[in-house]
Formats: sequence, structure tokens, C-alpha cells
Amino acid sequence: MTLRDFSRSLPMLLLRSHQAVMAEFRPILRAHGITDTQWRVLRALTTADAVRIRQLAQLTLISGPSLTRILKSLEERGLLERSTEPDDQRAARITITPAGRSLIETVAPHSEARYQGLADRIGTADLDTLYRLLAELPQRLERTRR
Repeated sequence: MTLRDFSRSLPMLLLRSHQAVMAEFRPILRAHGITDTQWRVLRALTTADAVRIRQLAQLTLISGPSLTRILKSLEERGLLERSTEPDDQRAARITITPAGRSLIETVAPHSEARYQGLADRIGTADLDTLYRLLAELPQRLERTRR
């Protein structure tokens, strides 16, 4: 059997696409003193009042050791805070602080402008199709593994 052409490698195409999209957003994040992984954590924290570290790792797809470093840095900057679970003193709950929400609100208009720029260049219909296909991909693959 012949190996498919490298230009048709789905993992590589997804990685290249990720890098191309992040190249649009990194300058905004850098201008506000934040990395893309820190932004991912803060954005995830806007979706819930408080989350456990394990849940946050699952939401953001960041490994435990990396997430620990990111949380420490964001906590030192006052963008998030940790508290212990009332029923389990070993479990930490992570919440975004008002300063973290303020940063999100400051960056949001710039981020949304970039999204609009992407839609203008790619086309709204194609971008919507891309969102739908990418959102469905993990579930479709999971179903077929069973």
C-alpha cells in the first residue's frame, strides 16, 4: 500500500490550520500581555462560575503540568483565584476574577474584529461549514471507534 501524499495528511492540515488561525490572534493577545494558552484558560472560565482543575484541563485540552504553571501565572496576575471545595479540601475550584473578566472585555472587541476579518476572507457560509464540520469531527470519530 502506498502512503497518501503528505499534503493530504489530516493531522498536518489541522496543525497548519491551527497555526494560521492563531497567527491572526496572537498579536492581539501579546499586545495585552497574555499567551494563547492563558487566553484559552480565561475564556473557558467565562463559561462557568467555577471549575475544578481536571474539568478545566478537559475543557482547554491542556495537560495537567502545563495547566498548573498557567494557573499559577494567572493567579499571580490576579486574573483568577483558587478556592477549595467545601466537601473535598484537596480539590481546588478555579474562578475568573473581576480583573480577568475586565481583560476578556478589553480583548473581546479586537478578537471579534479578527473573527469578522476571517469571515470576510473565507466567506461566512464556508466558515459556518468549517465550524460545523470541526465540531462534529470528534463525535463522528468516537462513534466509529465503538
